[in-house]
Amino acid sequence: MPTNPTPTAPTAPAPTGAPPRGKLAMFGGSRAVPRTARIAKWPVVTEEDQEAVSRVLASGRFTLAAHGEEEIPALEQEWAAEAGTRHCVAVSNGTAALSLALAAVGIEPGDEVIVPAFSFVATAAAPMHLLAVPVFVDVDPDTFNMTAAAVEAAITPRTRAVVVVHLHGLPADMDEINAVARKYGLAVVEDAAQAHGALYRDRPAGGLGTVGTFSLNVSKNLATCGEGGLVTTDDEGLARRVAALRQFGELSGTGTPRTYISHMLGWNNKPNAIQAAFTRSQLRRFPADLLRRERNVRPFLDRVAALPGFLAPHHPADRTHAWHILRFRVLPAAFGLDDRYAGPLRAAVQRALRAEGVPAAPYQSLPLPAQHMFRADGGFDAWPWRLAGTRPQSGEPDAFPAVFRVIEDSFALQKAHLHPDAGPLLAHYANAFEKVWENRDELARLATTLPYTPPWEEASAAGRAERESAFPA
Repeated sequence: MPTNPTPTAPTAPAPTGAPPRGKLAMFGGSRAVPRTARIAKWPVVTEEDQEAVSRVLASGRFTLAAHGEEEIPALEQEWAAEAGTRHCVAVSNGTAALSLALAAVGIEPGDEVIVPAFSFVATAAAPMHLLAVPVFVDVDPDTFNMTAAAVEAAITPRTRAVVVVHLHGLPADMDEINAVARKYGLAVVEDAAQAHGALYRDRPAGGLGTVGTFSLNVSKNLATCGEGGLVTTDDEGLARRVAALRQFGELSGTGTPRTYISHMLGWNNKPNAIQAAFTRSQLRRFPADLLRRERNVRPFLDRVAALPGFLAPHHPADRTHAWHILRFRVLPAAFGLDDRYAGPLRAAVQRALRAEGVPAAPYQSLPLPAQHMFRADGGFDAWPWRLAGTRPQSGEPDAFPAVFRVIEDSFALQKAHLHPDAGPLLAHYANAFEKVWENRDELARLATTLPYTPPWEEASAAGRAERESAFPA
């Protein structure tokens, strides 16, 4: 089991003076979250959003190549202004944004790209799409982001770029990472897929590195009606290269005739006008939604942070948090348990919260290097590992102790809190956390007897079963 130290428990006392909240729902008590408190759908779709889509349908101009198409370039201009960059290029999805950004900065087969071991799989898949080698580093257990020290320790003569993930919406320590990158001549690609609108030292995420990338997936804080992506940069040459790579290496732009002449090997990663129009409509109320989300989420997190048994999401004073995902860690010492019960305690607490009506669930049960696609027989028929001097990293707990510890002792809340009217629902969630804490002795006893398998072992076994079923030898 990982030995990464448990974070210091908050010193705030448990709430006093309030009447007991009763028996846990998992043991027959009433739910803390009424069944009438519905989880609102996300994204919110308004009449204005529908009118934006209808406008494109009426125009008959659906693609980047359509003469006179206006929605895509307008979205690019508007998001560049929002991200504080000179240029923005819209693409088909967030993974494409990463691959195109890495290709534009010159990543080639065999190059090494440093990535965090804790992220969505696309972060490390993007380098492999170019037959580059992802080099995984551990994360800070408090912010869940990579650190400048970890980046510098992973640099070799083959390192060409760093993909910095602002995980769950919290910007990483970009000034420090940029300083390391400048020292070694590395490109810095921001994976800001979860960080729309987040600020780092008063500068927007996506405008802090060489190039920034965003996802517009339907689940994101800024959504489209399906999939979409954005690439941001101050470098005109990089922007032009990304724009060419998204459409077969062609240099034709919107409003100019298409020549069908390809100047470099590119992809077909164009966005479509309907999704651009939908996102533009969402963008008009994005700043207001950002403020309302902060006003909803902050009181909820403050109440949870007052409970010594939980480490609630937070952020340093020099940055803001987009609150895309809310990840909570349980602190065994506050429940009277030692560290070896971190996983069983998290499982017991998670089960209790779900019974109370809180959709607590694990998110990312495997570190990226433990995913099969990054093993020696993964990739593109074992590429890039067939290239000389390349080899996959260990996906074992001792290689990434902070990541494994966070996976073991944390759970997440997704989507429900994104809705601008989620305040009352989150107040019910806070009641549930407080009820769980008041019943901590019972949950601690349960944790010591609960049959338990670490999440990564369950996920690995499930993955093997899926592969054997889908791809029999």
